[in-house]
Amino acid sequence: MTRSIINTSDAPAAIGAYSQAIKVGGTVYVSGQIPLEPVTMQIVSDDFSEQAKQVFENLSAVCKASGGSLDDAVKLTVYLTDLDNFTLLNHVMSEYCNEPYPARAAVQVAALPKGAQVEIDAILSLG
Repeated sequence: MTRSIINTSDAPAAIGAYSQAIKVGGTVYVSGQIPLEPVTMQIVSDDFSEQAKQVFENLSAVCKASGGSLDDAVKLTVYLTDLDNFTLLNHVMSEYCNEPYPARAAVQVAALPKGAQVEIDAILSLG
């Protein structure tokens, strides 16, 4: 199968050796998004909820560039620097994702790039 590189200026540019997303057949693998504002490439805020909203905005932009949306997400992996923010994450996620919600894992990590408090990656099914 052919791999297609997904890239959009509506989400932060990659800050390392990776693509924003890769599409193979009807499956899209979206790289982890952190709360960078795409134009300034700066963390949007110190507030967790604002960071989570920016992450979902960035994910949405990459999903759209792939020909899909967050409604096509079948799996999310959430990385949090503090699991005490789990309830806030659920609240923000419910603003961006519709039922039936995608499968999800949430794990606490020691640190994330650029001091972010949250990072989320996604797998979409466009078939």
